Amino acid sequence: MSLIALTAETAATSDAEAVFPPFNPEYWESQAFWLVVSFAILYLVLSRFILPRMASTMEKRGTRIAKDLDEAARLNDEAEEAQQALQVEMAKARSQARETAAEAQAKIESQISAETSAADEKIAAKLGEAEAKISAMRAEALSNVENIAAQTAEAMASRLGLKVSGADATKAVKSVLDAR
Repeated sequence: MSLIALTAETAATSDAEAVFPPFNPEYWESQAFWLVVSFAILYLVLSRFILPRMASTMEKRGTRIAKDLDEAARLNDEAEEAQQALQVEMAKARSQARETAAEAQAKIESQISAETSAADEKIAAKLGEAEAKISAMRAEALSNVENIAAQTAEAMASRLGLKVSGADATKAVKSVLDAR
């Protein structure tokens, strides 16, 4: 039994001392004092040191962001101007290329027409020569035909028993050929 009494006595003394100190009304005055002192120090540190630095940092960042935005807008305008200038230069280059191509085409066409006319002249000259040769050959052939026809007429007449002179046979053949 003495063990149970000892346990009960120990439990009674530990219950009274087991209260959490912040909830113990005996310490509330000192806790309130230190709470006010801590908040006052925290307020002074924040208002005098930390918040002004944060405000100046935010102001510097705002100013820097505004400057960066202005610089970006300026660079954007310059880029647009450069792009427009590039487009103008490209248009000029295209028009110059078209002009150069047109000039080259005209030059080539004039060379082709000159070479074509020279070739046509050569062909016409050769054609004239060929026609002259053909005419000469035709005239020679016709004269040979007249002679052959006259000889043939003379030979046929002699076979038929007629006497025809070479001159008469030639006259007869010429008159027949001229009549055609």
